Amino acid sequence: MTAPTEMPRAYLPVGQSSIEARARFITRTYNHLMGSIVLFTLLEVWFFTTGLAETLTQALLGTSWLLVLGGFMLVTWFATRAAHNAESLAAQYAGLFFTVFAYAVLFVPMLFIANSYADGTIESAALVTLLGFAGLTFVAFTTRKDFSFLRSFLGYGGIMALVAIVAGVLFGFELGTWFSVAMVGFAGAAILYDTSNVLHHYPEDRHVGAACELFASVALMFWYILRIFMSRD
Repeated sequence: MTAPTEMPRAYLPVGQSSIEARARFITRTYNHLMGSIVLFTLLEVWFFTTGLAETLTQALLGTSWLLVLGGFMLVTWFATRAAHNAESLAAQYAGLFFTVFAYAVLFVPMLFIANSYADGTIESAALVTLLGFAGLTFVAFTTRKDFSFLRSFLGYGGIMALVAIVAGVLFGFELGTWFSVAMVGFAGAAILYDTSNVLHHYPEDRHVGAACELFASVALMFWYILRIFMSRD
């Protein structure tokens, strides 16, 4: 009988790799995540210092917000898929960069309003997001639990959230604070799911894609925590 063909190393789940390989993968993933957050911050600083923030805010708020959200969701979905699935490292980096850039543009109107009318809100929301991310990461790393069962919840929850957003735009009702709270919980579940994938399921050569997925989940949490803080003013 012919011996089974060995799985290519590039496609071996990191959870089945050596301790050294797992440590290397995790380090690379979180280094890229931190780099993505730094790039996002630098882009926002550039938008505001050059005056582009006000121009982008007027342009985005002057059109259908549903179209804006739909367009960025589509761009982000394609970018994260590219970063996650592309074998070429250059393609993965391109997906990560365009994801960060898309979120940076999407955040401009909310950051512009928060900066203008709610002093200290951005810093508070960023701190709460950081603490939430750190706490969820600690849970995932210490329990070593496989949270892949959250995939169905995230799929159905994402569809329901999109339906609620579309309905709110079409029928003119506000998605209040409780919706934002629910979406923070949704983002927390996404962070647990992504972190679990980092520990167990990603191939060793997909650290850029893993960072891209984590960044998208952290950005989602920051978005809705910022909405909660702004709703108080």
